Amino acid sequence: MSNFKTKSFILGAGASLAVLGAAVAWGETGPAEPVNPTLAPGDAAPMGGPYSFAPIVQKVSPAVVSIDIVGHASPSQMAKMQQEDGNGQGQAVPLPFGFPGFPGMPGMGQQAPRSGAGQAQPKFMASGSGFFVSPTGYIVTNNHVVQDAQEITVHTAEGRSLKAHVVGRDPATDIAVVKVDGSDFPYVSFEDSAKPRVGDWVVAVGNPFGLGGTATAGIVSALGRENVADNPLVNYMQIDAPINRGNSGGPTFDVRGRVVGVNTAIYTPSGGSVGIGFDIPADTVSSIAKQLIEYGHVNHGYLGATIQQLTPDLSASLGMKTTDGAIVDQLSADGPAQHAGLKAGDVIVAINGLTVKSPTELTQKVAFARPGDVLRLDVLRNNQPLQLDVHAGVRPSEPTLARMEQPQGGDQGDDGDGAGE
Repeated sequence: MSNFKTKSFILGAGASLAVLGAAVAWGETGPAEPVNPTLAPGDAAPMGGPYSFAPIVQKVSPAVVSIDIVGHASPSQMAKMQQEDGNGQGQAVPLPFGFPGFPGMPGMGQQAPRSGAGQAQPKFMASGSGFFVSPTGYIVTNNHVVQDAQEITVHTAEGRSLKAHVVGRDPATDIAVVKVDGSDFPYVSFEDSAKPRVGDWVVAVGNPFGLGGTATAGIVSALGRENVADNPLVNYMQIDAPINRGNSGGPTFDVRGRVVGVNTAIYTPSGGSVGIGFDIPADTVSSIAKQLIEYGHVNHGYLGATIQQLTPDLSASLGMKTTDGAIVDQLSADGPAQHAGLKAGDVIVAINGLTVKSPTELTQKVAFARPGDVLRLDVLRNNQPLQLDVHAGVRPSEPTLARMEQPQGGDQGDDGDGAGE
């Protein structure tokens, strides 16, 4: 699997989480039913590809929305956003959700001048995408779309403009949920019965460059892409359906109209689509969105250790015959791992009976555990096996982790990542 190590796309501090009092049962039914279509036999070609994507798009597009935001950012954050928007380095970066102007359209992603002063203030307008996941107005999008928003306006496919508020955000996975008031909204469901395969047809629907209601088609190009845009917690799905600025947070559908991913990042030498896009897989989005709707936040598990990849030379020096596993570099003082007796130099080879092949894999397994869960680690210490039970802690925020890593020289796979750090 390819690893994409790139700089993060950060606009600034996000709005605080707004926790709603009433929990929502996932998969609830109401006046509206999911609009995911079941294609008729005549809609599918003999080799499995549809003669036309029109039946899919017609069914699911009412559930897809455009999201406009107004927010404030520091001058350094604005400079970083503009740098990312004009990035020509061929990097995998989260989709810049604003756009620098389009003929006949407002200049989204631009600083707005201070009234009467002729000077720019650190205020910006931007655009992204999202989709309803319940008839009562819950909308899934990317965290980086709404993290700096002070005003959020949702535009539906039928032409309504509705004010929205943030229900919850999870910067660690780049998922957020916002809500509009109302009922009977058309909504879609996640694919939960089968994983997409490389080569399967997919359709992305969203708001590229402010052109809402845009559908593009392609195939699943690869699965399990790690460390896209420096995010160790998600194994991304790669697609070649063209996605661009403004597609952030929009859904990708399979040929049955079920959501299989959320458009989040592109690999680009020019700032535009070159056919390499990255989606957060549906199972990850579904899990995170459920928690955001119920609690308003997500608490990821935390080990409290900086870990590193086992290189062939390092593995040989430890007397091991494989590079599978993750070696502990440093421990966080008074962290869960230290309390459990883990030591620097230990090699973690399994967690809860599941083999660990890489630091990223360990990070993900720990991060998606709940704080308080017992994590049984199979460890090699001086090439001798032992087991340690660690009670997972609460993973610090991403900025806190970054600060913790800098003085330690840790690897964001730190993960300890997921764990750690």
